[in-house]
Amino acid sequence: MTDGLVAILRGLHPSEAKAVGEVLYASGFRSLEVPLNSPEPLKSIEILRSALPADAVVGAGTVLTVEQVRSSYAAGSQIIVSPNTNVSVIRETVALGMESFPGTATPSNAFDAIEAGAQNVKIFPAEQVGLAGFKAWTAVIPAEIGLIPVGGINEDNMAQWIQAGATGFGIGSSLYKSGRSLEELRTRAESLVTAYQTTHEMRKSA
Repeated sequence: MTDGLVAILRGLHPSEAKAVGEVLYASGFRSLEVPLNSPEPLKSIEILRSALPADAVVGAGTVLTVEQVRSSYAAGSQIIVSPNTNVSVIRETVALGMESFPGTATPSNAFDAIEAGAQNVKIFPAEQVGLAGFKAWTAVIPAEIGLIPVGGINEDNMAQWIQAGATGFGIGSSLYKSGRSLEELRTRAESLVTAYQTTHEMRKSA
């Protein structure tokens, strides 16, 4: 199970989108996000969506406006990820039938996002919230809401966050950087997927 792992492909070029997407899919990733501050992000989203199987989820990240939500949707996005809690962006995302992953740095942000229709909240930046702070969130956020830490997550600390209540992760520079070789990307992706699956299995059997 890797549904909760989102590959953040900041800096992705359309020319490498197909190859990068295929490597990540083969390694076990099923959700890919192209931040809109990447080169020609909508083109990369279109390429990924057409190149990958139907069970892959492709979306846009760093989405700040309702207009960007609409253009991302037109390019084939299925998820919209933001660094902030913008209720207009969340509502438009939900209205278009996409999943919203708004950035939240406090429980107040999270409840605003949930009220606007988000079923998942992105804990960002996760390093700033910290494990102790995150554990306090889980006491008040409804259990059916996904909690997705982003920022500083890697295979070494993933288990701690899952044990604290994380339901998934956005993985950025510890997975992908523009110019990184496909072989290194594959190695990093497989390591992250293994760590994620192992921790989930341990938690289920505990």
